[in-house]
Amino acid sequence: MKIAVCVKQVPDTWAEKKLRDDDSTLDREAADGVMNELDEYAVEEALRLAEANGGEVVVVTMGPERAAETVRKALSMGADAGVHLVDDSLHGSDALATSYALAEVLAARNFDLVIFGSESTDARMSVVPAMVAERLGLPQVTFAQKVDVDGSKVAIQRQTEYGYDDVEAELPAVVSVVEKINEPRYPSFKGIMAAKKKPVETLTVADAGLDAAKLGATAAWTKVASFAARPPKAAGTVVTDEGDGGAKIATYLTEQKFV
Repeated sequence: MKIAVCVKQVPDTWAEKKLRDDDSTLDREAADGVMNELDEYAVEEALRLAEANGGEVVVVTMGPERAAETVRKALSMGADAGVHLVDDSLHGSDALATSYALAEVLAARNFDLVIFGSESTDARMSVVPAMVAERLGLPQVTFAQKVDVDGSKVAIQRQTEYGYDDVEAELPAVVSVVEKINEPRYPSFKGIMAAKKKPVETLTVADAGLDAAKLGATAAWTKVASFAARPPKAAGTVVTDEGDGGAKIATYLTEQKFV
């Protein structure tokens, strides 16, 4: 079985996020880049499925040159190979363009199973897995808290507000996983050293046969019209209790329209 895991490098979760002044896109150089947290669960699930059923795990990413660090981390966790789509014309791509680029790269490699994290921490859209599945003409089984592969079928427990739904589909298929699905392994020293020797295919837009007119900020269906820095946190209000502290707090809450 050949499994693809789509991963994304995102700004460190705890870092302050900024937009660029020139084009109002996320400033990815303003913070350290890390693997999207939910993608770590996707890599772990792919590795477990490959260990249980046999097969190869290939990590696929789209991003700037430093996104290669995220590919290497996945390789150090145990993935077998990587594909990195990197090109200046990709900058500013929205979800539609991203799904187009990823789908074309995936379609050229005939994977049996494509696994995503359910969302990225820099966008929180949760739509790219479904978009990729639609472009590939494959069934989508998303928001999985458990994944099983049996022969030519994949079965999942889809997380819901009321519990879970049992969903299954024929392979090939696209799966997205939630954070409750497993506990990602930490890269070992041996894994880190082995990752340096694993193959990573680097592609440009031309190499992948993509139409550049469908990519980047100029092709995006949405844009940021304006933005401003968050104002500094104001000093708090001190309420001195002189026997009427409760009444003062109640008055304050009413004035601020909290109650």
